[in-house]
Amino acid sequence: MNKERRNRISECIEKLEDIKSELEAIRDEECEAYDNLPDSLQYSERGDMMQECMDEIDDAVSNFDDIIDQLNEVIEK
Repeated sequence: MNKERRNRISECIEKLEDIKSELEAIRDEECEAYDNLPDSLQYSERGDMMQECMDEIDDAVSNFDDIIDQLNEVIEK
């Protein structure tokens, strides 16, 4: 792979890192909102839905980590 394509992949990695950081911030905000709910709402359908959303965001962040790792391997070859 030539230098230009490696640089383009590096730019993609930076964009993915930015998106991952934004997702983590959203997850943290949702977690804080959940923590601020009264106990009765935390254990309600609404609380369950908030937990599911946080779990899904965690999965997405993990997927971004995997993609970033794979792309780093590509540019190191």
